[in-house]
Amino acid sequence: MSLATPLKKVRGLGTAKSGTEHFWMQRVTAIANVPLVLATLACVIYHLGSSRVEVVASFQNPLVALTVALTMISVLWHMRLGMQVIIEDYVHGPALKLMLLLLNTFYTVALGAAAIYAILRMNFGL
Repeated sequence: MSLATPLKKVRGLGTAKSGTEHFWMQRVTAIANVPLVLATLACVIYHLGSSRVEVVASFQNPLVALTVALTMISVLWHMRLGMQVIIEDYVHGPALKLMLLLLNTFYTVALGAAAIYAILRMNFGL
């Protein structure tokens, strides 16, 4: 028998203690992705047929480098959250689920690190 009131039982994030935060982070990253992806897509279309030197020169503009970096961070974060939901919903073995969740995190971190490294190299003209 619990001494908690019904309001106390439903207040907060529910029994999982993270569902609401996860839900909102997916929505926030999805909304952030719209202008960021459009700006990055415009940059890609603008540079179609350009040489590597022209693209690197463009990335030396802090606004371009920052926009593409923010796009990569937001898209990868959104991707990780989405894959986490799929893994949690459809993988039933606890050991396999844990392994896939870890691989999901490591994969997105590795992609993010590679993307930020490439952007920084171009930004500093290396």
